Amino acid sequence: MEVADGLPGVVPVRDSKAPDGPVLVFPAGSWSAFVDGLKSGRHRV
Repeated sequence: MEVADGLPGVVPVRDSKAPDGPVLVFPAGSWSAFVDGLKSGRHRV
């Protein structure tokens, strides 16, 4: 998984094994909440 930064208000994410494939774009606040949830153990991976 690759996550880009530097784009105001959004976070693009793509599969690093398929760099020419689709990109998912998340609102920055939603991505931050997701990452915070991973760090706190609320989400299992």
